[in-house]
Amino acid sequence: MVLAPTVIAVVFLAPIWAFRLTTALLMLTGCWEFRRLANLPSLTGWVLFGLQSGLIALMYLYWDLLSQYAFVILIASCASWLLMFLRLYRFHDDQQADIRYQSISFVAALAAISFCWFALNWLRDQSQGEILILLLLLIIWAADVGAYFSGRQFGRTKLAPAISPSKTWEGVVGGILLSGIAAILLSRYTPLHGSGIVALLILTAVTVFSSIGGDLFISIHKRTVKLKDAGRIFPGHGGVLDRFDSLLPGASFFALGVWILVQ
Repeated sequence: MVLAPTVIAVVFLAPIWAFRLTTALLMLTGCWEFRRLANLPSLTGWVLFGLQSGLIALMYLYWDLLSQYAFVILIASCASWLLMFLRLYRFHDDQQADIRYQSISFVAALAAISFCWFALNWLRDQSQGEILILLLLLIIWAADVGAYFSGRQFGRTKLAPAISPSKTWEGVVGGILLSGIAAILLSRYTPLHGSGIVALLILTAVTVFSSIGGDLFISIHKRTVKLKDAGRIFPGHGGVLDRFDSLLPGASFFALGVWILVQ
């Protein structure tokens, strides 16, 4: 209730340069939290943070050039996430935070944070970009709400018991249904209006599934290193990666769908 108005205010009231800077600070905070999830030694953690800061700075400075290759970058982003989602199937309870885990997580952190920043800012640059980002957020928030209530009421079949025992397939269905309703209601105010209900619902479902994958992706890291929360920036609610884990892949898949439907 506190975070949502703040996020919406940044999306609608901040000029583009301020939006890019704010999302950069948000993503870099998430990168800082990822050091613990990746179980990185202190020096390696600083190297990760330095590389991530440099990548975002370069994207910021050369935005006009990069945005011309948005389709290629978004394809690369979604392909990278499909590879990272394979870690969900390979996860086991006794997974160790060894050098292999650290190396993979180091690269995954750079990819997840960089691609999310690019996708959010590409969406913001589009016609009615503020509404597109609001639609993305509403799809993810509605998926969380729908999954929570339908899961509690009807949940029987576990989605990923080794990673998140509370998630069920019935909750996924409820999340997609509520997200679909939210998408239909808001899409009329976006460039997606006229793309057709079927295309919109497919985009919504893909975004929801990817956002669930992002949630589970962060969860396997927390379980591996035995952490309840990724950070403490939001008292009682964890850190940036706890609150925005669904957005990491969700932004890229949603942005790619918008490119396909609108361009």
